[in-house]
Amino acid sequence: MKTWIVLAAICITLLVGCSLGSRQPEGNSAIIPDLKAVLEGKEWKGAIDVTQLVEKDGTPAIEFNDENFNLVWLDGFEFNDGTIEFDAKGKTDPPQTSFVGVAFRVVDDITYDTIYFRPFNFGVSDPDRRAHAVQYVSSPLWTWDQLRAEKPGQFEQPVEPAPDGDDWFHTKIEIQDSQVRVFVNGAQEPALQVPELSDRTGGSVGLYCYGYGVIANLQITPVE
Repeated sequence: MKTWIVLAAICITLLVGCSLGSRQPEGNSAIIPDLKAVLEGKEWKGAIDVTQLVEKDGTPAIEFNDENFNLVWLDGFEFNDGTIEFDAKGKTDPPQTSFVGVAFRVVDDITYDTIYFRPFNFGVSDPDRRAHAVQYVSSPLWTWDQLRAEKPGQFEQPVEPAPDGDDWFHTKIEIQDSQVRVFVNGAQEPALQVPELSDRTGGSVGLYCYGYGVIANLQITPVE
């Protein structure tokens, strides 16, 4: 009888670890989605026809190299509170051509929240531009321009110390109790801390990019 119980527990663990084509690191409850599946049109929804697969230190990375808006999200995935981590890379030249980050609370390509970066503003000397380095947006009700006009300086901030705008940087986003905190490159203090503007408590998680950007090592850790 004990043997059957052990075998059943092993089977359940394997099934959970294989869901969404993801793997779970040993010792925690993190979910690592399969980025290669984006190109295959499996397990993801959204604009999947403008990407190519590259690598970061031997791991798959999705490169968005287009002038258009791109949003892909995990199909059938539900995320409430927890942590989202990823590595990203944009470019500084020309300006206004690289907006890269992740989306959460995703319902479709119209209704979602996102944290994204403007790498071309990371290290500039102009303090006004520097203050627009990391942005929170809740679409469709709160766009970046509406937030900048009605809530200036609240939902976008500089990133200090400033990463290299043409190199990889690591981001950890904590979403809990209707608060969003964004940490960059292991900083102890958040680069951005804001209240959620959406009343949604669930939704999917996805990749967000307008123009050029690369994303790797996406890891999602729900609050247990």
